[in-house]
Amino acid sequence: MLVDSHCHLDFPDFAAERDAVIARARAAGVAAMLTIATRLDQFPAVRALAESYDGIWCSVGAHPHEAADHAMLSAPELAALTEHPKVVGIGESGLDFHYDLSPRDVQARVFRVHAAAARMTGLPLIVHARKADREIAEILEEERPPAGVLHCFSSGRELAERALALGFYISISGIVTFRNAEALRAIVRDLPLARLLVETDSPYLAPVPYRGRRNEPAYVAAVAAAVAALQGIAPERLAEETSANFYRLFDKASRPVSCA
Repeated sequence: MLVDSHCHLDFPDFAAERDAVIARARAAGVAAMLTIATRLDQFPAVRALAESYDGIWCSVGAHPHEAADHAMLSAPELAALTEHPKVVGIGESGLDFHYDLSPRDVQARVFRVHAAAARMTGLPLIVHARKADREIAEILEEERPPAGVLHCFSSGRELAERALALGFYISISGIVTFRNAEALRAIVRDLPLARLLVETDSPYLAPVPYRGRRNEPAYVAAVAAAVAALQGIAPERLAEETSANFYRLFDKASRPVSCA
């Protein structure tokens, strides 16, 4: 069975057929999904969605694009929201210097708040990194969250190595199937299997052969197949190992009863 370690099931893209999307994921062998918060004012809806389904978990946090609206966020405020049993991670947070939708200094401050909340709670930090490899690595090395994951990894080898040295996991999305992603594929071939996760980041980044469509958790099977080929192992083993990795990292989550 597979786990989609990062998706956005609360997004409007899924509103008209959310039950059907989740049913298709189950049919594709996706036993669990982690639906990710991007704004605190939208967190109640994310949490309610996780409450409504077995095997769906959630995080709490503010995306770097939204950092300007969370400039006064405190670590205790964020930590208090993790007390719910379905909240298993902090984020997604991080730095995005590609779009710069929030000032860089504010992004960095809010990212550090998330890292502090991760230290306070012991929950893993879910990191968004785009065009900010050096800054992400430096903040992680300074803040030392207890555990975490670089989600939707498309950065350079140095960030991967520095994150692995901190005990982080690395999550691979449909980008690994894109025609122009040979540099990423070269890194994925070398990543330790014990630190790999797979994800969709849906509704974005649909993998081949679904390019051009809205992405959804069922398509994590295509991501897993691509990663398995790069690692030189069977897809079944990749599914088994990445699922075990998910529950090791997000240890507040429990396997669905049917998969225990």
